[in-house]
Amino acid sequence: MTMELSFSDDQAGAYDRVTEMLRSTGIDLDNTNLNLSSRSDPAIMAVIGKAGSGKTLLLASLYRALQDAGIEIVSGDYESRKRGDKRTLAILAPTNKAASVLRIHGVPATTIHRILYTPVYDPEYERIAEWLAGSRERPLVDGVPDMALDRAFAFYQSNKSIPGALAAAGLRGSDFITGWKRREDPLDIGFVDEASMLDDKQFEDLKAIFPTLLLFGDPAQLAPVNQSGTMVFDKLPTTCLMELNRVHRQKADNPILDLAHALADPDVDFQQFERIVEEASLQDERVVWSERVEADLMTRSPVLVWRNSTRIRLINAFRNVYDAPSDALLEGEPLICDGLELPMKHRNKRLDLEARGLIKGAQVIYLGEGRKPGFSRLHVMGAEDPQVSAASIVKIEKLGEEEPFIPFAARMGATFLHGAAVTIHKAQGSQWDTVQVFAPDLYTAARMGRVEAGTPLWKRLAYVAITRAQNRLIWVVRNRLSKPSKKLSVNDLRTMPPASLTLAIEPNL
Repeated sequence: MTMELSFSDDQAGAYDRVTEMLRSTGIDLDNTNLNLSSRSDPAIMAVIGKAGSGKTLLLASLYRALQDAGIEIVSGDYESRKRGDKRTLAILAPTNKAASVLRIHGVPATTIHRILYTPVYDPEYERIAEWLAGSRERPLVDGVPDMALDRAFAFYQSNKSIPGALAAAGLRGSDFITGWKRREDPLDIGFVDEASMLDDKQFEDLKAIFPTLLLFGDPAQLAPVNQSGTMVFDKLPTTCLMELNRVHRQKADNPILDLAHALADPDVDFQQFERIVEEASLQDERVVWSERVEADLMTRSPVLVWRNSTRIRLINAFRNVYDAPSDALLEGEPLICDGLELPMKHRNKRLDLEARGLIKGAQVIYLGEGRKPGFSRLHVMGAEDPQVSAASIVKIEKLGEEEPFIPFAARMGATFLHGAAVTIHKAQGSQWDTVQVFAPDLYTAARMGRVEAGTPLWKRLAYVAITRAQNRLIWVVRNRLSKPSKKLSVNDLRTMPPASLTLAIEPNL
């Protein structure tokens, strides 16, 4: 096997095994050949490895090899009509934030939800989508001038997003998407990143769509809630698992990964680990030993904690230092989507919200009040089309109070908790440039002596928290909060007008 990339032995071996699996389905990567009639029995394999083992590089390399072979990439935003001369690949992640991490590496990832449910396009605008996708001639569409079509085409050439291209032509999602439907036709191949976050129900849904599944996951992370400490790839036969070890390259020396891997030493207890962190902070500016939480950083990346009580305490301290009023939100306050409060008869509205990234766990920045009472203008972090206006129910939790304070609310819509601090469990699948880890919470977990899947819980928590940092890790050792250096602002997010999500509530509902 000859490749331009410099793979480790583990990566090269995994690449060869995946290539062999794909060959059995009629996809020959070595000769860039697709057999359209060949199909095999369902096949599932998993590539597992800790942070720094090269899972993302391997995924990206396989994607590019499949693209060179002529496979069609299904992105979730639009699909042309089914033809018998296509083989398909979809690259998935459980959350928009996780998908955005892959997109940074040039991989066109989308969320699992956007593959399970597909948009129904207005026939008039579907002609534009078909043209952009390369399956028909340039159309003439009433109300869409040639200049607008030119803008759409130019946008699609660089971004490969049909909704984004139509938005560049001056159209809103409500103009060209008339509804959503559950996917009926199966696809070919699915790559699933952050597979440690999958629960059994999601896994079954994916197996119903993809006869060939390749999972990428980190066995050292935290298992999904109610999964008894197990991940979906734990149940696969050992013959279906490919394990990668850390790739050591001098140029890529990373003190954050060094700390994550130091947790694997069974002889290292919490106090010893903190000494390792402190020593690392003296040698590399990418690791910071801090006596306090930095309020400025909480506006875009939350403090990671273990306990709910710590989360609520830090959130209220954050709002206090920014002089946030008790009955309103300030522009720039971070929020976390906590789900949707919509009855089943509003299923299409639910799908509209979820498709725009407002799914449980989504990180959002509040941009201000919407035009209707209870509506909010929001920036969805990691979403391809991030700015939306939607009916919102915002809850501010208070210590010692069973019911949260609600500064404003629509009758139904997307519900939000404050996002200045989040639990480490909810942070899985996300990454930020700089991450603050609240170490006193991990010390509490260490003192309790809890164990999950044979590993001390504090080590699993620390591993997940540390590996959320892309470039800088701040290890906070005191229960203190700094004063902010400036007022909250959203100027960095005002890149485009928000798209309207019509979630109108009729008086008789």
